[in-house]
Amino acid sequence: MIGVKPYIAFNGNCEEAVNFYKECMGGEILYIGRYGDSPMKGKGPDNAVMHCSLKIGDTVIMACDNMSDEHKITPGNNISLAVGSGDIAQAESIFDKMSADGNVTMPIQETFWAERFGMLTDKFGINWMFNVDKPESDHAKATA
Repeated sequence: MIGVKPYIAFNGNCEEAVNFYKECMGGEILYIGRYGDSPMKGKGPDNAVMHCSLKIGDTVIMACDNMSDEHKITPGNNISLAVGSGDIAQAESIFDKMSADGNVTMPIQETFWAERFGMLTDKFGINWMFNVDKPESDHAKATA
């Protein structure tokens, strides 16, 4: 099943923003993972948010603190649409089609958290992220 969710990157104030949205809209933080508790320890402050999800009504918004020197964010370019799929071939096919005349910012590949993950900006200037989760047992090992 394919799904699309908004993904917001912040310059170090992700947790503050997510708590603000939670309070304003009566949301619920479903998950919050920090750089210091992951294989990406050292890529940013240990308490920086590597990934979180916030449920507001029937919607889930995902967010993180941007720690990349290569991909500086500014308001306006800090929102991506995250495509989730359970099918590697499907995700790779959509990624390849959408990258036509666009810019691949991270090739779709295996990561410690995903069977496949990749990022691109399409030919219309929209940022996209593609993710195929690892099976739960593999994910638990990767994040332990």
